[in-house]
Amino acid sequence: MKIAILTNEYPPNIYGGAGVHVENLTRELAAADNGAHSVEVLCFGSQCLNAPGLKVTGIDPAFNFGFRETRLEKLAGVLLRDIQMAGVLDRADIIHCHTWYTHLAGCLLKQLTGSPLVLTTHSLEPQRPWKEEQLGPGYKVSGWIERTAFQSAEGVIAVSGAMKTDVQDLYGVSPDKVRVIYNGIDPERYAPDPDKSVLAAHGIDPEKPFVLFVGRITRQKGIIHLVNAVRHIRSGVGIVLCAGTPDTPEIGREMERRVEEARKKSDRQIVWIPEFLSISEVIKLYSLASVFICPSVYEPFGLINIEAMACGTSVVGAAVGGIPEIVIEGETGLLVRFEPQSETDPEPRDPEAYSKSLAESINRLLDAPDLAREMGKRGRRRTEEIFSWKSVARQTIEFYKDLIEERQRSV
Repeated sequence: MKIAILTNEYPPNIYGGAGVHVENLTRELAAADNGAHSVEVLCFGSQCLNAPGLKVTGIDPAFNFGFRETRLEKLAGVLLRDIQMAGVLDRADIIHCHTWYTHLAGCLLKQLTGSPLVLTTHSLEPQRPWKEEQLGPGYKVSGWIERTAFQSAEGVIAVSGAMKTDVQDLYGVSPDKVRVIYNGIDPERYAPDPDKSVLAAHGIDPEKPFVLFVGRITRQKGIIHLVNAVRHIRSGVGIVLCAGTPDTPEIGREMERRVEEARKKSDRQIVWIPEFLSISEVIKLYSLASVFICPSVYEPFGLINIEAMACGTSVVGAAVGGIPEIVIEGETGLLVRFEPQSETDPEPRDPEAYSKSLAESINRLLDAPDLAREMGKRGRRRTEEIFSWKSVARQTIEFYKDLIEERQRSV
């Protein structure tokens, strides 16, 4: 097969789980079946690669629309890249899009090539109302593009069972079009590495246990709720926040204010690392943390939880989206439940109660280090047994084949 992968993120331009997914999936697709398939990646940026079985072309047109506000300029840039993608690709047996950023290109290419369109659901726009802060009125456009793509696609890959339900409920996608294929991990790369040199490099007290957060500064990741929980976490514990790239200047400023308030209201050491660290550094932090915390209010899958589990660390995660399919309550970690504002607003109805619940679960594991270590060992075994990128690629190729055969039967 010739497989076309359309994506916003691709190395070195990766800032979230979707980019990690695409990087690993494309590598394994190109290597699958002894290199029988060719993979062509079209991405946002200036990347250029032509390796055996894998071609990467960055799309970065230089054009200024002169829209009336900056947020619409960002939307215009997305649409322009999508149109150029549709003109660059000449042929493919399957067109596979990741995130709404490339959905317009996928819809166009479906018409231009006659090939089946596949979408992987890393997230859904209606469940991320805070995106309006970034896109302004363009948020309505992104939702319209996403809805059109889901209603046009021959196949949808849901990264969790919860996401499959969401796709059906929000967009009316037929269940027989949706296949659940979990995200994966390289268990050889993500493995326990308790090298304490990383602590000194970032000013982390090596004598104190610490709680670790890894993620972007965005409403989705619930980091503000975690910062508000710091004063409820027991004394003598460090809080390490690997948190950069705020969605908007406003949430960036709010994060600064909340961290400053938390430092004033408690004696806990808060280490905020605002830049993205190398994978090797993050693996060391995962491995050394007493507890990993994922306070997301919306999380279709939650790849960071698998990364932490692979490094042998227990996890406290919000019981939302795909997280309960990864973190097994009482076995590999603890789940924190809360009531959302509404079906369209996933923020907690009672933010203070949610922050206290996060702290209670964190304290429970901090106060039972033997239990936390055992959960970490179970988490490591779970990642080895269930999650791997080779398995993800194999399942994805089987889905491609089924869709192509179905298209051929219908012609």
